Amino acid sequence: MGWEHAPRHGAGHREEHRVTATPTPARLVHQALVYGDDERFLAATVPFCRDGLERGDAVLAVTTAHNTAMLRDTLGTEAARIEFADADTWYDAPGRTLAAYQRYVDRSSTPRRRTRIIGEPVWQGRDATRVQAWTRYESAINVAFADSPAWIICPYDTRTVPAPIVHDALRTHPHLAGTPTPDPSPAYQEPADFTTGPPSPIDPAAVVLRFDRDLSAVRHFAATTATSLGLPPDKLDDLVIAVNEVATNTVRHGGGSGHLTLWRTADTIVCDITDTGPRPVTDWYLGYLRPGSHLARGHGMWIVRQLCDIVEIHPRTSGTTVRLHLRIT
Repeated sequence: MGWEHAPRHGAGHREEHRVTATPTPARLVHQALVYGDDERFLAATVPFCRDGLERGDAVLAVTTAHNTAMLRDTLGTEAARIEFADADTWYDAPGRTLAAYQRYVDRSSTPRRRTRIIGEPVWQGRDATRVQAWTRYESAINVAFADSPAWIICPYDTRTVPAPIVHDALRTHPHLAGTPTPDPSPAYQEPADFTTGPPSPIDPAAVVLRFDRDLSAVRHFAATTATSLGLPPDKLDDLVIAVNEVATNTVRHGGGSGHLTLWRTADTIVCDITDTGPRPVTDWYLGYLRPGSHLARGHGMWIVRQLCDIVEIHPRTSGTTVRLHLRIT
């Protein structure tokens, strides 16, 4: 696999425009829409959709059932030209969700056609770990889509979304939506500088394997331990493949040895792979860039993000810890 340090470009692009003005299609526009009533939601999203349809853009709306119904009702017959998706289903896991958006942009965009997306993340029912993961996902969009002809508006409903999450939206989106004049987010942070705090503590009952180049022992340990902790058989291969990818990287580029730590929370198997390499990986968004011919390495972490529900990358004083989460149910 090999650690592939993701490019640090594109996230700071601050193209200023009015709500319905269309920026140059070559670059990403990523806006947060903070709203507290239905009128404000519609005031921002309806002109966004109509302007896109008039210009021949592809338009995708991934939002709540309530907001979908309002959009359909307000847009009338124009709604038939918009693709709608349910947010609860779409926002499954950060890596898989971002990949789904990438596929949509790829099939919908042309050199003259921009893709517009209303993407409303799901925050209800997420614990602190998952909230952090989805917050990082919002920041990773700025890297993964930096050179894409995508215009993305991410709504945040202050009636249901906690204030700290809304505040973080101002850190992860270069611009705000729903204003009559250009409005860069004053709190925006480049992905390379974005942090959400340290990892949660390791469970004292966790099981640990120290390993070197014998990856068969790593795979066997991961499989038997995860099974004993309750991971169902249909998810076992995903865990073993993900662990093997990260452990292979540890052996090749992380000092040649490391340790594997597994434990269970209420509904998740958590796995840390920690290397002893002299150079920590600082690109926490590694693996969000889809593999392509322009990237010689780094494909393994993209695979890991497709297989796992959450992937965290934490640099240490010496080495790096990659934490994997797989839901049991």
